[in-house]
Amino acid sequence: MSETSEKRPYFSVKDIHAYYGESYIVQGVSFDIEEGDIVALLGRNGAGKTSTLRALARVDSPNLKRGEIYLDGKPIHTLKAFQAASKGIQLVPEDRRIIGGLTVEENLVLAQVAEPKGWEIERIYDHFPRLGERRNQDAITMSGGEQQMLAVARALARDVKLLFLDEPYEGLAPVIVQEIEKILLEIKKLGITTIIVEQNAIAALKLADKALILDMGQIAFRGTAQQVLDDQELRHEYLAI
Repeated sequence: MSETSEKRPYFSVKDIHAYYGESYIVQGVSFDIEEGDIVALLGRNGAGKTSTLRALARVDSPNLKRGEIYLDGKPIHTLKAFQAASKGIQLVPEDRRIIGGLTVEENLVLAQVAEPKGWEIERIYDHFPRLGERRNQDAITMSGGEQQMLAVARALARDVKLLFLDEPYEGLAPVIVQEIEKILLEIKKLGITTIIVEQNAIAALKLADKALILDMGQIAFRGTAQQVLDDQELRHEYLAI
């Protein structure tokens, strides 16, 4: 989002409008982010955060009716979700979508059936040793925190260029949240461009470089995460914290 840099933004969203049926949810959202940034996408319940993330990931619902999305200069708005995934956009949804009846390792191997592949399985276990310990366990019998680790690891098993995390801390005990934070900090060190939608705004802001605040499906604020942390009035008005 630097105004002095002449190079194009790594990820650019231009005036997107998305609907659930007749319900107008995402109302002209625009922003740019640079490669390696972690961006906290925040707002009150019903502000349109998850809907925006899903529209960016090109899932069928909500329906993107207008606007343009570019990853590294290449159009994404014309693609289906599986095509966007093949270009490096990986969404970790709130419900995690862990496949029951398959082991941890089978979930990871399945993520690599389609090219291009990302991290090798052993590299994933190096970064997620708990998953290595449970590689032969039915994935849905793990704890919520472990399933969240697997959901993130499964995204890294693909060739991830842009990672979308939808409520990664949802429903997790504080001690597990700390473990997930360590994983996200590791992702930050690796330079993976990431957008986090998170109701726990303070946790997301402490991790993020930039912040976007949505209100009624529109961008109400864009700036640094530190600006939001420092501005109590802004947080109270748009985040109720």
